[in-house]
Amino acid sequence: MAEPLATNASDPLDTLLSKARTLADGETVRDGIVSDIYRTTRDICAESVHYEDKKKLQSTYRLDKIVTSPIWGFPIMLAILGAVFWITIAGANVPSQMIFRFFAIVEGYITAGFQALHAPDWLHGVLVLGFFRGTSWVVSVMLPPMAIFFPVFALLENFGYLPRVAFNMDRLFKKSGGHGKQALTMSMGFGCNAAAILSTRIIESPRERMLAILTNNFVPCNGRWPTLILLSSLFMAAGVASGLQTLATASVVMGMVMIGIVVTLTVSWVLSKTALRGVPTHYTLELPPYRRPQIWKTILLSSKEKSLNVLMRAIIVAAPAGVITWILGNVFVGGDSILNHMAAFFDPFAHAIGLDGFIIMAFILGLPANEVVLPILLMGYMSSGAMVDADGLDNIKEIFLQHGWTWLTALNMMLFSLLHYPCGTTLYNIYKETKSTKWTILSAVIPLGIAIAVTFVTAQLVRAFGWV
Repeated sequence: MAEPLATNASDPLDTLLSKARTLADGETVRDGIVSDIYRTTRDICAESVHYEDKKKLQSTYRLDKIVTSPIWGFPIMLAILGAVFWITIAGANVPSQMIFRFFAIVEGYITAGFQALHAPDWLHGVLVLGFFRGTSWVVSVMLPPMAIFFPVFALLENFGYLPRVAFNMDRLFKKSGGHGKQALTMSMGFGCNAAAILSTRIIESPRERMLAILTNNFVPCNGRWPTLILLSSLFMAAGVASGLQTLATASVVMGMVMIGIVVTLTVSWVLSKTALRGVPTHYTLELPPYRRPQIWKTILLSSKEKSLNVLMRAIIVAAPAGVITWILGNVFVGGDSILNHMAAFFDPFAHAIGLDGFIIMAFILGLPANEVVLPILLMGYMSSGAMVDADGLDNIKEIFLQHGWTWLTALNMMLFSLLHYPCGTTLYNIYKETKSTKWTILSAVIPLGIAIAVTFVTAQLVRAFGWV
């Protein structure tokens, strides 16, 4: 029988084993070793590095104690996120209207040109009412929010706050099997999910990067904001005093965002225990000092590298949607359009999840870009044969009510819009990044299944309790 290995307190091996046995709070050996390395590095730095401006360093430490605090970190993060949303939504309304009016004027001149050339109606319908109007909707709705959100987001990154967000969220993502950097890619998804897929390159682990790709869709992109904001204001904030309607609308939208974050963490946890098993990698993050943002340089770079690139991809994918919509709305079979026939086919299933057939058709035809879902829906309701300008209609709620809408319909459409499959541009980016048809299909099937399940349960519960 072998004799036990003799050790003493000064033996490095004994010290290491002792630390491995006594690590608290579930800390892994690797975490402990990394912590010791950084602790030693900090001690060496304190002895050998001289700071010319200690006040600035102390200010950084004091501010970090607040923004990375377990108590104050998350409320501050949500407040800043809400402010970014408010700036984006409020700031995008006016330029979005101006761009749409500009395209409307251009459309008038193009229509006059078609009439002067005596072009057939079907050609005008396909090229102008379908292709041009669909593309103009995407540009009008997407460009202003992206032109505001991406620069503001980049300024926060330039200031040094985003690493603090990742530090705060790392606790939650690590428990869900993900990575702290997923918080950064998730935040990018608020502007555009397609751009967020590209940003997952910052995650080194292939498993954790795949988690970020599969769950990024659960945060609303700028294409979903019009639907969420419009339905919140028309149905959820309708009974609130006029002075508080904006606040109520913002609160409902923020509630949707929180639902999306909860679903993101839940799906990450489930996938990390099933299809993407693995141990979360250690997230070692050196928090940079706060710095004065280079405002104009940051705005120009973010606008060029993110806003315009994403917009071009969206136009390429979304332009055919307008053509298909016009064709389906203007080709008649048995006295009714193909669009109406398809809506009637989906109506029983749609009723089970609290929606109707036209809503399902709008989401199917809106696959290329979420921005066209609302105008396609209104086109179907009004049987106009062409996409319409939702902001130009004073009686939108009346149109919805005439087609049997209740607050449950509005709520479930918001939930379905939040949780359903990614847009065509995002799916294209997922395939380009993963080089896998399987993961691209799963990235659409998983959100769709969750959206159907959530809306079905919501509809059944509301009806069971007689709330509608």
